[in-house]
Amino acid sequence: MYKVFVNDKPLFLTNEIVKETDFQMFLLESIDIEQLIVKMFSGKISKAYLYYPDEKEILKKLKEKIPVQKAGGGLVYNKHGEVLFIFRNGKWDLPKGGIEKGEEIENTALREVEEETGVSKLTLGRKLQKTYHIFKRNGRYKLKITHWFEMHTTFAGQLHPQEDEGIEKVAWLKPDEIQQALTNSYENIKLLFEPEKQYE
Repeated sequence: MYKVFVNDKPLFLTNEIVKETDFQMFLLESIDIEQLIVKMFSGKISKAYLYYPDEKEILKKLKEKIPVQKAGGGLVYNKHGEVLFIFRNGKWDLPKGGIEKGEEIENTALREVEEETGVSKLTLGRKLQKTYHIFKRNGRYKLKITHWFEMHTTFAGQLHPQEDEGIEKVAWLKPDEIQQALTNSYENIKLLFEPEKQYE
């Protein structure tokens, strides 16, 4: 099952028929995806399931219906075990950005972290999960697939928010501050802190 966020509301891609209770279920083959997205953006639908029988093909089917933008981002730790966060549009987020032509996704993630925060001396760690969300740009909906990587740095210099990208501040957050920041963040960012429950 995949979890795609539409305006922070979950859209599940599933190959199982689930009994509807607090959500609506649609057939991926026949759904007008734009209509569904519009309803989720406007709040008419707060949770939906898209059904397709073949789980291996399900994401491919969605990609046929909506353009995809690939992005890379970093969950960056410094030597004190603090995590690098950015603050943009009134919410805490992690540094990430779109892939450039001919670029490897690992390089996208490293470049974007450095551009958005001013942090250098980054080393790439393990690949984390991908996150999926739908956004609107120039009147068109797109599916953003972000590839996340754990990163480490010994950088101890000044942090520089990339203001032309709307980033108001950059901060190293201690483990106990992270939970507080996540209460004012995005659902797909929270997912990156869930699997190992490292801050409980």
